[in-house]
Order: sequence, then C-alpha cells, then structure tokens
Amino acid sequence: MAGAPAGRFGRKTGPDVRMKTIVLAFSGGLDTSFCAAWLREQTGADIVSVCVDTGGFSPEGLAAVAARARSLGVREHRTVDARADVWTRFVSYLIKGNVLRGGVYPVSVGCERTAQAEAVVEVARELGADAVAHGSTGAGNDQVRFDVAIGARAPGLAILTPIRDLNWSRAQEAEWLTSRGFSVPASAVSYSLNEGLFGTTIGGKETHDPWKLPPDAAYTMTVPATQAAAEPEELVLGFERGVPVSLDGRALDGVALVAELNRRARPHGVGRGVHVGDTILGLKGRIAFEAPAPLILIRAHRELAKLVHTKWQAYWAEQAGTFYGMLLHEGLFYDPAMRDLEALLDSANERVGGEVRVRLYRGSHDVVGTRSPHSLLNPEIAVYGEGASAWTGAQAAGFARIHGLPSMLAARRDQVAPLAGDAPAHGSSAGTAPASAQDSIESKSPAGARAGVRKEGAGA
Repeated sequence: MAGAPAGRFGRKTGPDVRMKTIVLAFSGGLDTSFCAAWLREQTGADIVSVCVDTGGFSPEGLAAVAARARSLGVREHRTVDARADVWTRFVSYLIKGNVLRGGVYPVSVGCERTAQAEAVVEVARELGADAVAHGSTGAGNDQVRFDVAIGARAPGLAILTPIRDLNWSRAQEAEWLTSRGFSVPASAVSYSLNEGLFGTTIGGKETHDPWKLPPDAAYTMTVPATQAAAEPEELVLGFERGVPVSLDGRALDGVALVAELNRRARPHGVGRGVHVGDTILGLKGRIAFEAPAPLILIRAHRELAKLVHTKWQAYWAEQAGTFYGMLLHEGLFYDPAMRDLEALLDSANERVGGEVRVRLYRGSHDVVGTRSPHSLLNPEIAVYGEGASAWTGAQAAGFARIHGLPSMLAARRDQVAPLAGDAPAHGSSAGTAPASAQDSIESKSPAGARAGVRKEGAGA
C-alpha cells in the first residue's frame, strides 16, 4: 500500500500480540474506524467498541455507529449515555463561569473527553481488558485529555494509540481501510467533526489557514446568516443558582434544554464561529465550531449575573471561570484546584436566578432584558446618570475627591520629582515647583482653610 512503512502490515507489530481484549473509544468516524480494524488485524485481540454519547448523536446516528463497528469486525459494541453526566459535572460550571476560550469558544470538546475516557475505563474494568485504545493523533489536544483521564482512573491500564504511533494522515488511514475493503466517505478525509452536547468542532482544510473559512457545507447545525429567517424571534430563559432550568416558562432538564435551543437557533444562523488558541502542546491551533445553545446560555447567564453580583463577586467569578475553563481544556479535571474553583462558582451563583430575554436574528443572539428577585439595580436608591436619593451632592463631591486621591498624589509627585528623561507634566513648566499635594488638599478643604486662618493669626 502506498504510504505505509515497508513491511509494517505483513506481520504482527506494535501492540502486544498476546492481548486478549482491547476496549476502544469509538465514534464511527475515520480515526476510530481505522483503529478498530488495525488493532484487530495487528493484535488478533477481541475489540470491544464503546460509543459514549455525550450529546452528539441522534438515535439513528447511534444505530449507524453500532452498524459501522460491527462491519469492522469488533466482537462487541456498547453505547453509554453520558449526556446528563456531562451536563451536571462539566457544562453547568462552564455556564456558571461564563467560560469562552479566547472570548469566543465555549470549550465544546474539552468538556466531554474526560467523561468519555471514564466510561471506556469502566467497561474495560468490567471485562478485565488488557488495554484501552483511542483514535487521537500526536498533534492534538485529545491525546492528552484521554491519556490523563485514563491514567488518573486506571493507572495500570495500557493505552494504545495507533494513529499517534504511526503518525499517519487521514488520507493514509482512508487508503489503508479501503485496501482492506472497508468503505470511507469522501467527506471524512476532508474534515474532522466532533459533535457533542456543548457544540460541534470542525477541523481540516481551511481551518489550517487563518485567512480562510470552511464552506457552508462543512456546517451541520445552522443555516448561514445570509439565509436566516427574515423576522427575529425572542425567547425567555429561566435560571436558578446560575443554571438554566426553563425555556419560555417550560421546565426542561439540561440536555433537553440544549436540544431545544439548538433547534430554535438553527433557522436564525446563530452559533457559528472560529477560534484560534493555544493548544496543550504549546502550538497554535484553529478550529471552526457551531455552538448555538452554549453561546446563548453563556451570554444570558453573564447578563443575569451582572444584575445580581457585586463588583468584586463579578470580578472573581470571571477569574475563576477563566481558570476553570483553561484547566478543563487542558485535561486537568482531576486536579484538586478544580474542586476549589467549583466551590467558588457554586457560591458566586447562589443568587443568580431570574429570567433573561434573548432575541435571535440573522446570526446574532442579543440579551434584551433581564429580571431577578436578587437584582442590585434599584431605581429607588439611584438612577445612573440622573439622580440619587441616598446621598447629597456634597457627599458625592467628597467621595469623588477621596476616590481620586491616589491619582492626585501620584500626579503631584511626578511633577515635583520627575524621573530622568521625563518631559514636564502638562500644565507645568520646568523650574516652577508646584504646591505640594498636602498643601493642595488642605487649601481645598474647609478644615484646611480654617487652619490657615488660625496660623495667620498666630503669626501676626
């Protein structure tokens, strides 16, 4: 076969040929299809494929994955429903922390790999398998996420990674499968799609060039904004303790709510994006993605949280969310710091409850209203930019003077004693020493003025 290392497939090489059972994380795509067939041929072991449904499959899709696994010769195929687990343990905290990598990407894949690895390990333990396997390459994030999770849950279990070890391209995998009589859809060679509860990522071809965009045909969840519905649509999301619990007044569990939001957003072209970021390996990576529900939920949560958080609650919740998202993205869910961050986010979201009104229109998702019984926006105390009943004008002036004191002191210091090479401060001239900051403060205060009078009288 063209492209194959000489003699590699003419004999048993790679994994230990004495292995009896290997449990493979299986999605039915090109990479895992290759792994199933290659491991069976190279090791002679029984391959048990496990499709962990983290939200990217329809019932028909799951049936197609099972059929694909059987066609590749696996001994047994299993499907594990992990959607509720992903929502509760991962997605809820991404929403509570307003997590968007690079300000745009909702960590669609990173939040699911840990759950998938856990499910595969559980099947391997049940069967007494010799090893687990996954279809990650040696140049992406998923290899690290799978390896770290498997190592944390089953330290002694062997991990097999055929594609990483061979360092093959998708075209080489497809050629090998075709040479063995297995079908390979043409689209599988061009793009790699990862579909899950919290969105779909698209990699390949145009995503490798930061000047290009994938064609509309590469997207599966939404219509282009140019073909979106002509009229806007509004919806109302209900939140309790930072977690969305209802849509237009109808209570829904997390999995159902995401599915319904995706359906509602589709005709409006909401949810497409492109993300450039730092990979776990230190490289720059670029993906396209579709994540209608995640983007809507995170924006809605952020605006509701603004209504109820104090300034410093908002600041630290944002820091915790960013840190949580980074560790989850890098496969470090089991680091104890994650439990600390979850505790902070839980506490910060105790009062993030109420309703958010969202308008969907031609690719946009705008929050147009929020309300909460815990709102800190109180017009009875003050209306921003208009007037206040809780303080007087003189009190406001005093606050402004005290609030600006550090800045004034620094400015006076820099005028009196500029650093070598500094130009004179605006409004001052070289050789003219301005009054000290202390003199300025005393001269502008009633108490200071009275003290000045007393000083003059005493010196007369």
